[in-house]
Amino acid sequence: MIEFVGLSIVLLIPFVYLFLAVFAVQRSAFGVTQAAREAGRAFATSQSETAGLERARLAAQLAFTDQGIDGAPEVRFAPQGADCGAGNPGDGAATLEPGARFVVCVRAHVDLPGVGAVAGGLADVTVNGQFTVVIDAYRADRRETQ
Repeated sequence: MIEFVGLSIVLLIPFVYLFLAVFAVQRSAFGVTQAAREAGRAFATSQSETAGLERARLAAQLAFTDQGIDGAPEVRFAPQGADCGAGNPGDGAATLEPGARFVVCVRAHVDLPGVGAVAGGLADVTVNGQFTVVIDAYRADRRETQ
């Protein structure tokens, strides 16, 4: 009986921690994917590029809040075909020109449960989400002129 209790504690605690860590990373992966999609849709349906950037960042923040992710999302607009997992996928590709295509990249850092207090950010995981935005070809040109 003592061996059973001892082994179950020794094996159960790491098993539960593994599940908590996997669920935290998976929740964040769902959150960044949802945030990228919502940010892309918010930008594509806006009336101007300036308003679109604000709407995209707000939509990404709402998606993070919906998934229970703390912190602000890192939202970037990269050229089509860019790798959002790269260190710098690019920025500034957002345009409302009819027929334009670009990628919305959202990045978040996930702190593993219980490790933040001990390691201080050494054991965080970075998750990336991306969504390809296609501006309708037959929509009015809503670009801002300089």
